[in-house]
Amino acid sequence: MENEKVTQQDKYWAAASYIWVLSILVLAAKKNSKFAQFHAKQGLIFFVVEIFMWFPVIGWILGVIAIVLAIVGIIKSLNGEWWEAPLINKWAQKINL
Repeated sequence: MENEKVTQQDKYWAAASYIWVLSILVLAAKKNSKFAQFHAKQGLIFFVVEIFMWFPVIGWILGVIAIVLAIVGIIKSLNGEWWEAPLINKWAQKINL
């Protein structure tokens, strides 16, 4: 997707961004890495969706889907891939920080 050289450190930061609230930390700490920011924005959307896990049935379904996709995001980011999460990516790209 992007032509930026992705370092191993950026891969680790991007993977961490899919772990619940850590997406906010990555957004703040890695402003100079387009790769980490790309994944952190998706991670932030997953974090918001996962908050709704506390609501019965619909929240549980959305939460499980978000967790599965977050795991895929971790794997993809560790491989250095610019993975666009289904449905989530279009919202994530609207985030301007």
